[in-house]
Amino acid sequence: MKRHARAQALLKAPPPSLQRQGQRVVLAGDWSLFALRPRLLWTRAQLRLQGRGAEEWDLTGVSRLDAFGALLVLRCWAGREPATLVIDERQRAAFERIRASAAAVLPTVRRDWLLPVRWLGQTLCSAGSHVRDFADMLGMVVLEAMRFAIEPRSIPFKEFSAALYKAGMQALPISALVGFLIGVVLSYLSALQLRNFGAEALIINILGIGIIRELGPVLVSILVAGRSGSAITAQLGVMRVTEEIDALSAMGVSRYQRLVWPKVLALAIAMPLLVAWTSAAALAGGMVCADVLLDIEWAYFASALPNVVPIQNLYIGLAKGGAFGVTIALIACHFGLRVKPNTESLSANTTASVVTAITAVILLDAIFAMLTRGIGVPLR
Repeated sequence: MKRHARAQALLKAPPPSLQRQGQRVVLAGDWSLFALRPRLLWTRAQLRLQGRGAEEWDLTGVSRLDAFGALLVLRCWAGREPATLVIDERQRAAFERIRASAAAVLPTVRRDWLLPVRWLGQTLCSAGSHVRDFADMLGMVVLEAMRFAIEPRSIPFKEFSAALYKAGMQALPISALVGFLIGVVLSYLSALQLRNFGAEALIINILGIGIIRELGPVLVSILVAGRSGSAITAQLGVMRVTEEIDALSAMGVSRYQRLVWPKVLALAIAMPLLVAWTSAAALAGGMVCADVLLDIEWAYFASALPNVVPIQNLYIGLAKGGAFGVTIALIACHFGLRVKPNTESLSANTTASVVTAITAVILLDAIFAMLTRGIGVPLR
């Protein structure tokens, strides 16, 4: 009965109202959440329009004021009371509670003039931590390789074969498809320009050197970094979250022996093979497009390719593939071992692994280009 009577009283209460009289604003009615909800947008608009610049507020006509109504009025005041405020003790207590809650939840924000210096210091410290951990991991991988040379029985062949199958065999379809399409696109764009100068035969030179020496290794490296590199980081990260890496350490098993070294060796072997496979698919796509657009037959394309592209370009492409594979594997394992036992760290390190690996591949490709600028380039 009491609840029913209270509900009836709320329904009979006058609705909230606001009137502007010069510099004086008069509030009246029920300023509670129950009464304000049906007309909330209108009330906010009225407070913003009618309450702006008012120096005197009169709330004596307000029959009921809860925390929600007091918060609306405080926002209209922008946190500062007007010069003249006519309210009773209960309304003043409601405003004081809202101010105390806002002060506890939203502390005063102070401008930190040292924030750029602090950010630079944190960035440098984080970079130094990455360099130190990467150097430690690289040293342990080298030591494990030396130990395997002395004790061949300790080589983890199962882990190595599994990593080689996942990174190499399972990547053949997607790498062949992407390589074929890239070859078609590159041949099509080159044919449009060469046809204007009557130099259609030079498309063999462009496709041969461009794909075998540069495009093939870089394209495969980006695919492997996004596919296998992220998978390696996620695998090691999940093992970190589930404490499997700690369990290996407790049993006296080196994480570098069972987790890092097999993946590095697998990518070092799989990448040159993938480079050769993808380059062949790209050249096949270029042959098809050259036959359709320039009437260059496949037999002529295949017989002229060894004459215009020196064999040194193939060696450079395969060497790039091996170097890129080792780099991708080391970076992926580095970020995987740095994962903290939470899902947010797992996603962040996986993203950082892919971005860092692709950036490192591009930098290494630039270094290779400078070191081999006089090798494999035809003089005529």
